[in-house]
Amino acid sequence: MHKPVMRRERRRKGKEMKRKMMAAVLMMAMTAGVLGGCGNSTGNNAKTDTNAQNNANTAEIKENANADVTEIANADGTVYKVGIVQYVDDASLNQIEKAIEAELDAKGAELGVTFDYADYTYNGQADSSTLNQIATDLVAEKVDVIIPIATPAAMIMQNATEDNQIPVVFSAVSDPVSAGLVADLNAPGANITGTSDALDTTAVMKLITAANPDVKKIGLLYDKSQDSSKVPVADAIAYCEENGIEYIEKTGTTNAEVSAAADALVAEGVDAVFTPTDNTIMTAELAIFEKFADAKIPHYTGADSFALNGAFLGYGVNYTELGTATADMAADILVNGADPAATAVRTLDSGIVTVNTETAAAVGIDDSVFKDMCEELKEVTTAEEFE
Repeated sequence: MHKPVMRRERRRKGKEMKRKMMAAVLMMAMTAGVLGGCGNSTGNNAKTDTNAQNNANTAEIKENANADVTEIANADGTVYKVGIVQYVDDASLNQIEKAIEAELDAKGAELGVTFDYADYTYNGQADSSTLNQIATDLVAEKVDVIIPIATPAAMIMQNATEDNQIPVVFSAVSDPVSAGLVADLNAPGANITGTSDALDTTAVMKLITAANPDVKKIGLLYDKSQDSSKVPVADAIAYCEENGIEYIEKTGTTNAEVSAAADALVAEGVDAVFTPTDNTIMTAELAIFEKFADAKIPHYTGADSFALNGAFLGYGVNYTELGTATADMAADILVNGADPAATAVRTLDSGIVTVNTETAAAVGIDDSVFKDMCEELKEVTTAEEFE
């Protein structure tokens, strides 16, 4: 079983050490001031200069000490323990986690409270045993809220909080109702709510046919065990059947299986490949994008981070905005007492097309064809993480 991975270093010991060092420096400065005042001097000017310097140093130290006292006073105010649980390490989920943490910091400053997430942030490594252990640890720590990122993490955190009713605010769950997380998007009905990155599959299919009106065969690449892929793949199949387009399904649950599935789609001679917001494929994207690019097969996906990792195109929500909205909901529940059961799930508007210009050149597609088909057209090049 994987051990839970902490994604941020603990800061408590650092702050305590800082306070002790500041106290020591202040004591030495005061001692130096006394000795300087009692010592002999070769002249009044030298004595004046020495006293002035001591006074300046002491004033600066006091200012720093006062600032540290202010920091301590703030830390002694209301502190909320926030557990953040990322399902797996990939560009999409990393982007969301960073946004959540940044917004929690901003909200804490705005509201005069502290959201302590550094001590309670974990990565589940796509392993259910690890995620269950993380859930047990967070419950034992008596955190005030848990923020799971992606459907599998959300489902495990939901199960772990049924008895204790710790609020859960999920992020990046494509279909919360089908996953059994909420009874209704507008009225979740329990201790859980959050944000959804639901994908408009028909819009992606239309992008495919716009770039290639003669498309005859589309490959569907996904992980059958990912709940986030079930509805979009079914929608893609329905679109293909309605429009007389052949489709071929290839699946994988590991990087090796995904790589083999990509090879199979290339061998089948598909005209394009579609992947929804599937974390398994996202994790493997850096290893497979060149297979499709070399074969001049555009890979259309359900998130902008796929494009960052080499896929031709990503469509859907802005994950930074999704993470920000998630943090806002958590803050509202903790500080304002909002009831998760009555807090509607937020589904951010889709419509952002992100194109990898390097891959676009390789597959021979001019992305200007999408300009009037989306709310925004972004261009990126291949990297491992968003800045």
